[in-house]
Amino acid sequence: MDYPIAVEDYVKVIYAHTEWQPTPITSRALAERLDLAASSVTEMVKKLGVLGLVDHVPYGAVTLTKDGEALALRMLRRHRLIETWLVRQFDYGWDEVHDEAEVLEHALSDRLLDAIDASLEFPTRDPHGDPIPSAGGVVTQPKGILLADADPGQAGVVVRISDRDPALLRHLEASGLVVDREITVVGRQPFGGGFAVSLDGAAEPLDLGDLALASIWIAVTPER
Repeated sequence: MDYPIAVEDYVKVIYAHTEWQPTPITSRALAERLDLAASSVTEMVKKLGVLGLVDHVPYGAVTLTKDGEALALRMLRRHRLIETWLVRQFDYGWDEVHDEAEVLEHALSDRLLDAIDASLEFPTRDPHGDPIPSAGGVVTQPKGILLADADPGQAGVVVRISDRDPALLRHLEASGLVVDREITVVGRQPFGGGFAVSLDGAAEPLDLGDLALASIWIAVTPER
């Protein structure tokens, strides 16, 4: 079944909200994420309910039905494959691909998307570390914790960096903090200082602000 672009965008955002944390999204949070008026979002959520794509209790959480989740995975597969394609084949920066993918994900045919997938040798994650669903809707979700929740002394590998802020992505890349980088948590610096991490055991720590801490996930290395 073909759905309007707005419907595809809504279910994609609803699903993505709980990929890396368990709290379901509310209509208010959905309005903030989409930068839309709360009244507009409320009306759309009602339409999604009529279409059988979401379950929603007034003033409560918005959750996807089985059909809603299937549509969301289809759109996320499209979005993230296109982002990966643009980075690998056209030298786009990881901070440049989101808006392009937002447009192209609604335009490419399934045949072309499958060809792109094959040409990239079936990647399982996008440039930011987000999982790419398979054509059958299977998701390989890496285990990770938010950097803000990591304890001093913990070491790990960066598995995901949120793409919501292109300026932050550029800053982190310039600092050498990218997906797959090994880091060790130093912790909050004294006297109101930043939260510091060490990259690959470097002697000079890197200070990170709250926005970065809320945007980076790491897979903690088990202690031996």
